[in-house]
Amino acid sequence: METSINTKPRLAFTGVGWIGRNRLQAAANSNLATIAVITDPSQACVEEAIKIAPQSKATASFKDAITEENIDGVVIATPSALHKEQAVAAFEQDKAVFCQKPLGRNLEEVTAVVNAAKKSNKLLGADFSYRYTKAFQAIYSIIQSGELGKIFGVDLKFHNAYGPDKPWFYDLNLSGGGCVLDLGIHLIDLMLYALNFPNVTTVSSDLFAKGNSVKGKQAVEDYANVFMSLDNDVTAQLACSWNLAAGCEAVIEASFYGTNGGVALKNVNGSFYDFVGLRYWGTKTETIIAPPDDWGGKALINWIEKLAADGSYNSEAEDFLKSAAVLDKIYGRIA
Repeated sequence: METSINTKPRLAFTGVGWIGRNRLQAAANSNLATIAVITDPSQACVEEAIKIAPQSKATASFKDAITEENIDGVVIATPSALHKEQAVAAFEQDKAVFCQKPLGRNLEEVTAVVNAAKKSNKLLGADFSYRYTKAFQAIYSIIQSGELGKIFGVDLKFHNAYGPDKPWFYDLNLSGGGCVLDLGIHLIDLMLYALNFPNVTTVSSDLFAKGNSVKGKQAVEDYANVFMSLDNDVTAQLACSWNLAAGCEAVIEASFYGTNGGVALKNVNGSFYDFVGLRYWGTKTETIIAPPDDWGGKALINWIEKLAADGSYNSEAEDFLKSAAVLDKIYGRIA
């Protein structure tokens, strides 16, 4: 459905650092929404954002943004510790919400966000952007078709050779977790989404920081190995890290193995942005999709389109609870 200028959602963007401005640019390029308000405590970030959306109003106050008249939705790209509080506050002002992952630092916070969305009957979206890569879409179609036969194994990898450059990532109270919550969450989402959100019945995890185990300790991990059993008789392995000497900038992979072969999403030459979709036939590999692919803002665009069409609560938001529960199991917060 084409969105007319009279039905464009009016959006407030809160948090316009690097990722927030990236999403702001995607929204501006789409011409599907009116960017009405920008808010960030950093004046420098606000000034850069205003260059993208010069017609918007700037404010340092999140409260001012969500109480602004005629705002339909709020796009949140602030530090993780603020996500739950800001999302719930926006829903209480009858605003739809699109939020960077994670929606909360743990299952309790994510549950509070989903419940607030349901209570307000407003649309909730989260930036699980890898779902929208052409490579994943290609392998997702094959998985859903049943062509792979009985899927029994999943391998997930996300190694970032750099790690975050913001101090709050390394403070457990602010971040809620390390490389698993920052990187692994994307691949857990892809696995659950591709397999129609099965229950993860058992989890075994080893968490390290600078080579030392931190499992059960108040510390942020920079390396993790996780083994998962799913109730559809699938086993999955996840490895993720910050600052690993992986021989390239990034290793990103989600591979699914079945009785009739396999499929995989893989990054190209260490890139954070370029992905191929692969089909495995025994010892043969077929490339089914390759770059280029401008996928970074597609999760937000999908949310804007839904907001323009309706904007009411979508029960798909409850799927976010399932990935949050897996993360809590990895961190030993729940059994």
